[in-house]
Amino acid sequence: MPSKKFPSPATVATMSKKILLQLDVDPHPSSFDSVVAVDAGVDHLLQYGNVQSEAVESLVHGAMFTRGGDDLKNSALFIGGNDVVKAEAIFRSVQKAFFGPVRVSVMLDASGCNTTAAAAVASASKHVSLNGCTAVVLGGTGPVGRRVAQMLARQNADVLLTSRSLNRAEIACKEIGEHVNSGNLEAAAPETPDDFRALLERADVIIASGAAGVELASKELIDSLSKLRVAIDLNAVPPAGLGGVEAFDKAKLLHEGDEDGPVAYGPIGVGGLKMRTHKAAIAKLFTSNSLVLDADEIYDLTIEQMNR
Repeated sequence: MPSKKFPSPATVATMSKKILLQLDVDPHPSSFDSVVAVDAGVDHLLQYGNVQSEAVESLVHGAMFTRGGDDLKNSALFIGGNDVVKAEAIFRSVQKAFFGPVRVSVMLDASGCNTTAAAAVASASKHVSLNGCTAVVLGGTGPVGRRVAQMLARQNADVLLTSRSLNRAEIACKEIGEHVNSGNLEAAAPETPDDFRALLERADVIIASGAAGVELASKELIDSLSKLRVAIDLNAVPPAGLGGVEAFDKAKLLHEGDEDGPVAYGPIGVGGLKMRTHKAAIAKLFTSNSLVLDADEIYDLTIEQMNR
């Protein structure tokens, strides 16, 4: 009877599949993120829902200690879910579980916070130099708004971060400032329509990332802004966050016939770039075992995708 032949370690390494662990803070892992992972070339997707910080270490170690050497890059982690604050805690716990070079690459994009923000800011950069421009972020204390503000500041923009609460806006600016040392962050919570108008009149760029289904600025107000170059609304639920901006708008002239006038992007208008970035980021995870893809890294990748 012929003896059974086992593949050599080198052969096994070449056979290794790309495995992505999807750690989601929601009870059911996001089907959206799952489909994107498969489309990005993941061979096996392992999904975990209701992930708690105390369970992270064993999940991470399972990904780390089953493979070694160069083969570690074929395992990676994706952190998702609708509660971005909880997902951020998981993201930090994952990195604490690593042992120096014994680690795997990890990406945070809970509720699309990083890829959506990056696509919006990159889209604005096509029409105005972000270096030194004035950008107003409406709804700036939410997870997407914070990342929009961080990415703008990193490009040396002067960022006016707004909220209904000045205290929350100031806290957000302080926390964002811990990650960037360029640009300028200013908290704002205008109390009257005149104050709000005066704030928007300073803007070269307006990016609205407020609560779904809430109009933050009317069409009449947006149309009256003489300095405005780019208006981006990330709210996909009617009514639009910025009046007059439609979901499918993509570099659409706000004032028909005015070729030098401001342009508008809706949530689906930035969605194509967001999707390309999401897929590219998943694929990039498997090029190394030491990547940490958060706001800054995903923005840089978005610019690469946009310039292709």
